[in-house]
Amino acid sequence: MTKQKWILFSVALALMAGTAGVLVRFKDHPRLGKPGIIAAPIPGSLAMKIDLPERVLDSTSTSVPEPEVVLGYLPKDSSFTERIYTAPDGFWIQATVVLMGADRTSIHNADFCLRGNGLNPDEKRIVNIPIGGTMPYQLPVSMWKVSGVIPQPGGQKVKVNGVYVFWFVADQAQTPGHFQMMKRLALNLLRTGVMQRWAYVSYLALCEPGQEEATFARMEKLIAASVPEFQPPPAGR
Repeated sequence: MTKQKWILFSVALALMAGTAGVLVRFKDHPRLGKPGIIAAPIPGSLAMKIDLPERVLDSTSTSVPEPEVVLGYLPKDSSFTERIYTAPDGFWIQATVVLMGADRTSIHNADFCLRGNGLNPDEKRIVNIPIGGTMPYQLPVSMWKVSGVIPQPGGQKVKVNGVYVFWFVADQAQTPGHFQMMKRLALNLLRTGVMQRWAYVSYLALCEPGQEEATFARMEKLIAASVPEFQPPPAGR
C-alpha cells in the first residue's frame, strides 16, 4: 500500500472512530433533527408514518407489509415503508424508505443490504436525476448495476440482473453515499448537539443481462415523478 493510501486509510479509521465516540456520547439523550422526508407521528408509537405515492405516471402500486426480518432487525424507533410500482407492461420497481430515530443503526451500508438479499454490485456510479416541480433541482444518487442468485419458493435458484438506486436525505441535507452521511451526522452532532434524522431511500428493478441502462432510464422517470410527493427540495431551491 502506498503512503498516500495509508494516509487516506488512517483518516477514514479516525473518522469512523470519532463518529462512534460521538454517537455513544449522545446516545442516551439525543436531540433529533427533523426528517428530510414527509413523515407524520404515529400515536402510541416511536415510529413515523411515511406515505409513498400510490400512483406514479402510468404505474399503479401495492403497499408491502413490513417483513418480519425487518421488524426484528430495525430499532423500535425506526420507520419503514415499501411499495411495488407496476407499469401496464408488467415492469416493476420496488421503492423503500427507512427513516432512523435516535438509533442511527437503522441506516446501514447499501452493500450489506444487497448482499443480504443475494445481490452483488457489479458497477457503481453517481448520477444526477433532474427533479421538477415548483423548485427544480438535481438529485445526486448512487446507481449500481447488480447481479446475483435468488432462491424461489419451489427451492430452485434463479440468476438475476438489475439496477439499484439509492440516496440518503435529512433536513436540508442529502448525499448519495453512506460514508458521507455518517460524516455529516457526526460533524453536525458535534457542532450543534442535534442528531440529524436521516432517511435511506432506495429503488430496485430487475432486468435481463445487458438491459441495465434501459432499466435505469425507466427508473429515472419514475423516481423524478415520485420524489416530489414525499421529499421536499433542499434549502435554497
